[in-house]
Amino acid sequence: MPGEVINIDGKTVKHSVSKTEGKKAIHLVNAWASKQRLVLAQQKVHERTNEITAIPHLIKVLELNGCLVTIDAMGTQTDIAQLLHSKGADYCLALKGNQRGLFQEVQKVFNNAQKNEWIGIEHSFYRTVEKGHGRIETRRYWTFSASIMTRNTDKWAGLQSIGIVESVRRIGDQTTNSTRYYLNSFASDAEKLAMAVRRHWSIENNLHWVLDVAFNEDDCPVHKDNAPENLARLRQISLNLLSQEKTAKIGVKNKRLKAAWDNKYLAKVLGI
Repeated sequence: MPGEVINIDGKTVKHSVSKTEGKKAIHLVNAWASKQRLVLAQQKVHERTNEITAIPHLIKVLELNGCLVTIDAMGTQTDIAQLLHSKGADYCLALKGNQRGLFQEVQKVFNNAQKNEWIGIEHSFYRTVEKGHGRIETRRYWTFSASIMTRNTDKWAGLQSIGIVESVRRIGDQTTNSTRYYLNSFASDAEKLAMAVRRHWSIENNLHWVLDVAFNEDDCPVHKDNAPENLARLRQISLNLLSQEKTAKIGVKNKRLKAAWDNKYLAKVLGI
């Protein structure tokens, strides 16, 4: 799916824990096509590891040529960037303190650029303002070429630009601020960064939240052997089928009920 934005993120199935058997709740890493609204793949994170080891297994099974892949800071690793680059994908990777040297340098460059009003630094800028539900949220996006960084970038395959997102949210008299940083394999383009960042929220809002609300995933107590992982996969397949059925103008939860009560509608969902 060239041009698609693929979000990779993890989700814990909370009630799959078994204290009597000494089992932790299972944690799954999902790949989500944000435009098509489809779950593409799922990888279980083994108990003694974390997402860093699971993400490469997920990437290897996906056809990513021409796609843009977004991953949170846990997956911001040089070998993951190399793997994405080798598969012909662009990436937008959140940068935090787990990449301390690069993180600190990016902060320093950005702070100096702001202080000097970006004089002498070629950059791209984009701004959005959203109003609603009693709040005003302003986001400012900057990107600049990674070539101006003096160190810590040579190990990042395909790295072309650095991105910064500054958010200011006002609700009544309360104001909150946040600044986030990104490593991008695409050329400096603040509007493209804004699109990638917003699309990444899709996996939380349109996949993980729906699995919890429409399928009650977090309340599922099944924990025996591979059953939690298998049921999670079945829920995702069901969500894919229900999401692609467009004739019923109702939510996923009500589509599930309709499919259970109406065999003709069930056949339509299944495409038979």
